Amino acid sequence: MARDGAVYVCQSCGAAQSKWAGQCPACGTWNTLVEEVQSRPPGALAPSKTAKTRGLVFQGLESQTPAPPRIATGIDEFDRVCGGGVVPGSAILVGGDPGVGKSTLLLQVVGSASRRGASCAYISGEEAVEQIRGRAHRMGLADAPVRLAAETSLREILDGLKRDRFDLVVIDSIQTMWSDAHEAAPGSVTQVRAAAGELVRLAKKQGVAVILVGHVTKEGTIAGPRVIEHMVDAVLAFEGERGYPFRVLRGVKNRFGATDEIGVFEMGDSGLNEVRNPSALFLDTSGERAAGAAVFAGIEGSRPVLVEFQALVAPSAYGTPRRAVVGWDSGRLAMVLAVLEARCGVSLGNRDVYLNVAGGLRINEPAADLAAAAALASSALDIALPQDCVVFGEISLSGDIRGVSRMDSRLKEAAKLGFKQALGPSDLDGGPLKISGVKRLADAIARIGGGDWT
Repeated sequence: MARDGAVYVCQSCGAAQSKWAGQCPACGTWNTLVEEVQSRPPGALAPSKTAKTRGLVFQGLESQTPAPPRIATGIDEFDRVCGGGVVPGSAILVGGDPGVGKSTLLLQVVGSASRRGASCAYISGEEAVEQIRGRAHRMGLADAPVRLAAETSLREILDGLKRDRFDLVVIDSIQTMWSDAHEAAPGSVTQVRAAAGELVRLAKKQGVAVILVGHVTKEGTIAGPRVIEHMVDAVLAFEGERGYPFRVLRGVKNRFGATDEIGVFEMGDSGLNEVRNPSALFLDTSGERAAGAAVFAGIEGSRPVLVEFQALVAPSAYGTPRRAVVGWDSGRLAMVLAVLEARCGVSLGNRDVYLNVAGGLRINEPAADLAAAAALASSALDIALPQDCVVFGEISLSGDIRGVSRMDSRLKEAAKLGFKQALGPSDLDGGPLKISGVKRLADAIARIGGGDWT
């Protein structure tokens, strides 16, 4: 293969440089520039200035052709995150930590979809066919009509997918695919970008839905250039904390549905089981609520979810107090602590603060501010909140409690699970729940400290 020249490509952002440097000038990361040979694909012709093209053909927005129906996989939690099923001709990127269960989930997806009549293929670059069969047998999918292949050559995969017609194809994983049109090593930015581009092009041209499995870096982002996330139609993050059996499939990007939609699964001996009622799973209703715990009524996508915020405020053994948070934004915690001290007189500057979202779920919405503050105040004052109380509301820097979206849905979910009262913004209309509306955070802290919930 002819060598057109070597460049140094950043394995983090994909920027190409003419010479090596310790730090990438584009993204600022260190020791990520790797030498790659840029060459023309075999048989490709040099660009000609006199070559004539077919020309660009424009079309109108109106169309008489009905859209093809979505592919219902039979796994409701997966279909929910995709927006009601997999769209034919779409490309979906699924990322997650090693061992979280990406391959298990997608094998269940193609197994269930194939039993419903869809033509499915599972192509692995990491496992042999016998290994996939063994895993399918343990999961009770041995009789599913899924076509299996173990291949890393992009040319062989594309030829096979063009020869045989499929409705849904899983590529596990995009980092193992290798194109002979490039001399870069498998997993490099050049190879990942080329493989993803060809597979996305195949999906659009053939009308086959392609699901790509993506590895993640130690920072939690999908390995490879960010351009892949722009190329695909949907990006799904499969999350799970070590030590918890729960797994959350979260929609990060979706051209055919809502973002931030979640699907909840529980890992078992025979694979992943769908969780129909996540609120009941994440809450502990076995006994009295201890000091430092507050139940937050949140919204994940279109679904109301109740989770427990757990806080511990303890004397600091060192000169610099510790701030540790799991499942919530650390910057948001720092803001809530500052408002508690400046506006409410709760002194936490010389004490260690630990905050945890029980169950391994990660909360991103600002409506959790009041629940976190209530848990912190409950721990600092050593006073437990009522067992049947839910909390939600956004806190401003002035200490005001602001209303949040879909408050009625939050309250209905709480009432369905047996909660009787709610602490939140003053404009709440609780319906069957007894409302403790507050305008300022100081009023909420005073209500927790005084135990007055009338």
